[in-house]
Amino acid sequence: MTTVVPQPSLDGKRLAFVLAEDRLGHYPEFRMFFVRAFDLDRVGLTRPGYVQTPSGAVYALIFIGRSGEAFPSGLEIHAVVPALEPFDETAVDRDLWSILRWMIEGIGGDWTTNAMEATGRLFRIPASMDADRSPS
Repeated sequence: MTTVVPQPSLDGKRLAFVLAEDRLGHYPEFRMFFVRAFDLDRVGLTRPGYVQTPSGAVYALIFIGRSGEAFPSGLEIHAVVPALEPFDETAVDRDLWSILRWMIEGIGGDWTTNAMEATGRLFRIPASMDADRSPS
């Protein structure tokens, strides 16, 4: 399962951009999930949040604020990878799916991982096909 972790050492590492969502406020449940998970009411823009996926990979979640919008209004996800090494895009896709599962499980209510995975299979997202075979 994806979990929140403290900031890792970034010595010899780089942040590799993998995803942006600039409309977290479109569904307030998304925004509030991140506020709770990373204590954003207290820390605001002072630092990224970090998560570790079941593969062991670590990702930095950088929260974006915009004037006149509730915080956070957006989010960027960056893989924490060795400074000079390329990263495996297939593994990143699986990790992003794991992060999405973690988020949906944390939101709860009408948001379910079963519905998310059914939608992923409908759109033939490879990582959604793996979800049935891998631990969460």
